[in-house]
Amino acid sequence: MIWLTENLEFPPYELTTDDGVIALGGDLSEERLISAYKNGIFPWFSEGDPIVWYCPQERMVLFPDEIKVSKSMQKIIYKNEFTITENKAFKEVIYRCKNIERSDGFGTWITDDMEQAYLNLHEKGVAKSIEVWLNDQLVGGLYGLEINTIFCGESMFSKVSNASKLAFIHLSKNKEYTLIDCQIYNDHLASLGAKEIERADFLQILKA
Repeated sequence: MIWLTENLEFPPYELTTDDGVIALGGDLSEERLISAYKNGIFPWFSEGDPIVWYCPQERMVLFPDEIKVSKSMQKIIYKNEFTITENKAFKEVIYRCKNIERSDGFGTWITDDMEQAYLNLHEKGVAKSIEVWLNDQLVGGLYGLEINTIFCGESMFSKVSNASKLAFIHLSKNKEYTLIDCQIYNDHLASLGAKEIERADFLQILKA
């Protein structure tokens, strides 16, 4: 396994393990994170562990024109009970993603250092958020990085049913992204039209 140094370059993709790990160590500086995402690499690790950098063989993505909006979701959107905003409460969104209880266990990987790193990227205009409000209360949302015309999704949360779905649908329909990177497979995103593609295909789109 290759450990990163102060050099921002990552190892060749051919050295990625079967689990998708391409490197360990390094830091969460703005420069390294932006370099990572531009090369299809993202950090994913637990508090107290070294930073683990991933570039999986299969990449979960959504092509915005392939978004699936069920009839029940169409009814929810039509009722117009929720208010959706962009970049109005990034700090609150990442805090909720980090701390909300999840049955699948996702969310706990957002360490204190990672939370601060993405707050720094938000201040630079690179990290973005979508917020979903109900009766002036933040009930759902998502955040990620904007790399050219690609949105690299990081995490989402929902305090009421369908709130995170609304944020995801808004992201796909109201922004001019060519691709939304969902990183790894999960059923929730698959139900909305996301699918896995080969890493080589994803990198080709990313470089374009």
